[in-house]
Amino acid sequence: MATFLSKLGRLAFRRKGVTLLLWLLVFVGMGVAASSAPAPPADTFSMPGTESQEAFDLLTEKFPDASVDGATARVVVRAPEGTKVTTPATRTEVERLVTELGVSSPQVAGVADPYESPAVSISEDGTTAYTVVTYKVPAAEVDDEAHDALDAATEQAREAGLTVEAGGDAVKIEQAMGGTGEQIGILVSAFVLVLTFGSMIAAGMPLITALIGVGIGISGITALGSTFGLSGTTSTLAMMIGLAVGIDYALFIVSRFRAERAEGRTPEEAAGRAVGTAGSAVVFAGLTVIVALAGLAVVNIPMLTKMGLAAAGTVAVAVLVAITLVPALLGLAPVKVMARRGRLRYAVKPLSDRQRRRAARHEAKPARRTRPNLGTRWARYVLRHPVIVLLVGVIGLGTVAVPAASLELGLPGEGQMSTRTTQRKAYDLLSESFGPGFNGPLTITVQTVSADGTGAADSNGSADSTGTADAGTPANAKRTGDEIGKALARTPGVASVSPATANKAGDTAILTVVPTTGPTEKKTEELVHALRDTADDLERSTASRILVTGQTAMFIDFSQTLDDALLPYLALVVGLAFLLLMVVFRSVLVPLKAALGFLLSVAAALGAVVAVFQWGWLADVFGIDAPGPIMSTMPIFMIGVVFGLAMDYEVFLVSRMRESYAHGARPGEAVVDGFRYGGRVVGAAAVIMMSVFSGFIVEDNDFVKMIGFALAIAVLFDAFVVRMAIVPALFALLGRSAWWLPKWLDRILPRVDVEGERLAGTQPAARSPRENTLVG
Repeated sequence: MATFLSKLGRLAFRRKGVTLLLWLLVFVGMGVAASSAPAPPADTFSMPGTESQEAFDLLTEKFPDASVDGATARVVVRAPEGTKVTTPATRTEVERLVTELGVSSPQVAGVADPYESPAVSISEDGTTAYTVVTYKVPAAEVDDEAHDALDAATEQAREAGLTVEAGGDAVKIEQAMGGTGEQIGILVSAFVLVLTFGSMIAAGMPLITALIGVGIGISGITALGSTFGLSGTTSTLAMMIGLAVGIDYALFIVSRFRAERAEGRTPEEAAGRAVGTAGSAVVFAGLTVIVALAGLAVVNIPMLTKMGLAAAGTVAVAVLVAITLVPALLGLAPVKVMARRGRLRYAVKPLSDRQRRRAARHEAKPARRTRPNLGTRWARYVLRHPVIVLLVGVIGLGTVAVPAASLELGLPGEGQMSTRTTQRKAYDLLSESFGPGFNGPLTITVQTVSADGTGAADSNGSADSTGTADAGTPANAKRTGDEIGKALARTPGVASVSPATANKAGDTAILTVVPTTGPTEKKTEELVHALRDTADDLERSTASRILVTGQTAMFIDFSQTLDDALLPYLALVVGLAFLLLMVVFRSVLVPLKAALGFLLSVAAALGAVVAVFQWGWLADVFGIDAPGPIMSTMPIFMIGVVFGLAMDYEVFLVSRMRESYAHGARPGEAVVDGFRYGGRVVGAAAVIMMSVFSGFIVEDNDFVKMIGFALAIAVLFDAFVVRMAIVPALFALLGRSAWWLPKWLDRILPRVDVEGERLAGTQPAARSPRENTLVG
């Protein structure tokens, strides 16, 4: 592996013009393909194997006229204090609002008049009413004109003295993405890179190559969107992790190139060795990330599977960019990529008289005593006190992880939005006037079965997918549905049950159950399970098939699906990564401690998220309006992203230790060497990622805050506590046994030579810096 990559790096360095041209053609070609591709499909959400999805599919089949995917906006109106919406003057203003909403945009399909069904649309105290605006297009296709018209109509009603707020998927979501916080994160990243390298050119290379890799990956996703059903949101994870690993991979290779040049190798030799050693680490780190992202398929949610595979493809592009485009760029500026101080040492063109005098003055200065760098000093401290460092690290992370035992998963809703948004205000108005469960109604589907009990039949006597029909007329679903509704109404936690509504065939009915608690409350989840248990008993007595669905039930099923998949996903990811790292490091204990350290850092990060966002600790500091359940997708996404970054840091840091050990160093010396050459780079990479992720914490949306906080704190724990404290402490305690591998396993494992052992005998002897000069 190292030999092949070394040759590839030297070839890219020599043929820099051709390499850059090829990547430019790929970049432009992907951009053209993306711009000419059909529009990506709208987001489709499905959960195969769940009761909610089964019921949703049944409704689509049995109620085709009602199965529209148009967006909706629920406009809530509250009368001025001391009046009611039925007061003539107030009613006139409400009717004017309803009329205005109906004609405000050509995309509006219709508006419900709250006075036509006052028992449903007007609160018992008469102070609040709501109307539903239905659109002809899905939420993603509602244009700015329609959004502006909705805003104008509601603002006009406010000017008339009404309190008006709007919720629903047709309402524009104000997101301050790309705001000040994110800009600060990018600026901090650039500052850290400049501080790390002491060169603007070296600092710019990781940013430029990462953006090129992400651009190619996102363009590819867009180009293939209509073919593989990749929606516009599929690229979200790909962009986040592609940028993260792209910066890391380029940072590692540029840093190794500079280290090889400092040891006296020519630029081409340094490029080859950098790609052969650091590039090998990049390849295997990338493989572990790809495993983690592709492993999202075990969750069995198509949307997550597509997001994972798309992100995995972007990571693969980032790896290719790192091992080919980065050495080509180094070929353009092999001197300017070095630190500005002492840059003349690396010039091979004949020096001018002025440059020669400057070099002579520099060499004539008294030699300063060189102090070990921070990484070396820290490694030596850990080697002297391994037990203390290990206990502090493990106990500290274990303490932070304790709240993770109380983790509750849920999905974002309007009830978790900022209290400053109109969606949250509409949600609160409905909860106050109609009850907390009004915002999360449940839908019950009742499908009657044929007389022989084998399935449901349509009005023509033909059977559907559930069985064969009898020769008679289908059972009266309306009557059966009402009977079932009366039984379900007796379930604790049910506020009301609507009359059953049957389809045209008369074999399927739907009911609406309003809980007494809000959609994200634990008692509502318990109610869904209780209704399903009751439905199982009623199915036998009523000869029908009863299913519970609705948005709230789907969210509960989604959270349960992710919760059930979390451990299998972790086992798959950690298990495959263990095998990869065992091949890389020729050791059993090194990958074992890497996997256990990752689990510890993830548990600690989840504990911190639960404490802040679920329990509300430091809520005022982070500006959290409504502590509540943790977003269901957050743990899975956090595991994928943090696992990738953690394995980056592990592979790069430990590969330098393995390289030093393979070349004859003692175990303790190998640890010091790993930190001498890799500690600063890994620390810089971690600080960059933390600054980027932390930028999301200042956003208004609580769930955006949550993702930013989770990723930033997880990187902090994994990079600085696990990789830089616990890992060297374990190496110090294990000694040579850390690199133990059974002989039988050593014989069957492939040899990839990540540490570049074979390169040691193929590289020319190091020459003095003055003999190796090349202008760039």
